[in-house]
Amino acid sequence: MTEPKNHGKKWTPTDIKELKHLVNGNTPTGLIAHELGRTKDAVEAKASEKNISLKPTNQSPYDRKVANAKKSKK
Repeated sequence: MTEPKNHGKKWTPTDIKELKHLVNGNTPTGLIAHELGRTKDAVEAKASEKNISLKPTNQSPYDRKVANAKKSKK
């Protein structure tokens, strides 16, 4: 497996701005890593360092979808 293009490089303010933009768009962490040319671990570490939550903001929890589907079948 080849290393991402920015592997080991210092994060620039532009990189961090793009990270925030992608996170705000609910982009999955793996795709963020690909877009930024970094590893998933590097993205997670930088997000943690900058207090950026990688959790999706507008998706229903899986359990709620299952519960609603079961209710509609009754």
